[in-house]
Amino acid sequence: MTAANMPMFFVKDAWAAKDFRNNPGNAGSVKFGFNVPQTGAYADEGADELRAYKLAVKHINGEGDGGMLNTMKPLSLKGNGILGKKVEYVTGDTQTKSDAARASAKRMIEKDGVIMVTGGSSSGVAVAVQGLCQEMGVIFMAGLTHSNDTTGKDKRRYGFRHFFNAYMSGAALGPVLKDEMGTERKAYHLTADYTWGWTQEESIKNTTEALGWQTVATVKTPVGAGDFSQYITPVLNSGADVLILNHYGKDMINSLTQAVQFGLRDKQVNGKNFEIVVPLFSRLMAQGAGENIKGILGTTNWNWSLQDEGSKAFVKSFGQEYGFPPSMAAHTTYVQALLYANAVESAGTFYPPEVIKQLEGFQFDGMGNGPTEYRAEDHQCFKDVLVVRGNQNPTSQFDLLTVQQVVPRAQVEYDAKIFGGELGPYEV
Repeated sequence: MTAANMPMFFVKDAWAAKDFRNNPGNAGSVKFGFNVPQTGAYADEGADELRAYKLAVKHINGEGDGGMLNTMKPLSLKGNGILGKKVEYVTGDTQTKSDAARASAKRMIEKDGVIMVTGGSSSGVAVAVQGLCQEMGVIFMAGLTHSNDTTGKDKRRYGFRHFFNAYMSGAALGPVLKDEMGTERKAYHLTADYTWGWTQEESIKNTTEALGWQTVATVKTPVGAGDFSQYITPVLNSGADVLILNHYGKDMINSLTQAVQFGLRDKQVNGKNFEIVVPLFSRLMAQGAGENIKGILGTTNWNWSLQDEGSKAFVKSFGQEYGFPPSMAAHTTYVQALLYANAVESAGTFYPPEVIKQLEGFQFDGMGNGPTEYRAEDHQCFKDVLVVRGNQNPTSQFDLLTVQQVVPRAQVEYDAKIFGGELGPYEV
């Protein structure tokens, strides 16, 4: 019996003999697809994601100071590309729109021959591209996506998320809101009208109502609205004493700025000082919102002020390359690129099912956020979460968020079954 007609289970490393989409074979390089919002409401995050991706490629290829390759544990990468192949990349613009993002990813896969797609700063985009990648047999390493659905009802075997989610934000914020604002509050939600906003609102609402808060209203707003005054005016006479802005990017900058201009932060309602909460914060948003961010609570996935060795290594590399500190969007995308590359090196193949198995249940450290695990059941990373506050006395234009509390992983964990969904097959 020849090797050609021998049953697969008799062949050592049988997967190595299988063909798959965009198999690099004997080529000297492989190509990543960086699909980020270069236009639209989340373009600031997209620009920083792209900076981080380019830095990750340098480090994987053995250029620069290596960044987190010096701190990541366990580490299989050797600083000579991936399995000896140099990493190249192509870029696309998601426009912060699901259809555009899916079309861009499809082009990368079919025309550019990418081996992996990564990026996005919107959960609508992440869910759409993740579904496409599952269909096409190409691994998707999600960028900034915070909806519970990404690793919940819309999870996919070929998709992985390093970023935290809305449930974790609620679990982390709850005790702090109780301590600072009490249990008798009336909350008004303004919510981005897509998958992220919906699950963000649901998670924060569940958290605050469990504290004893009442929900006065939940109002959906379109992404990229620009002017939010028509949505803020009704808050003034609603009887609410807390405004929760389930907005992100330029939308959060605009809605928060307008809420402050309308005098909400100076009001007293129900005998209490009116408060504004921004459940998902980023330093880029804080820069855009300026003075309006001071004192406001929220959560973040990572902050450049962290003093663990991995964070310091990344901040140093990014700062040397670009002249300013990285955002949390940059951090999560940099880490995702390294995690994929490391999984391929560990598997000894680019064959997606074997790479997926390396990532499922992978436990690592030295990349910020402390010990982290890629949970096998839903491909969600579990790690510590940061509760942050807008800095009252910033020392620079980047020193805008103060880490109020590092919330341990155990406080934000949950059963993978609560959000439903099926990962689907390894073979597609």
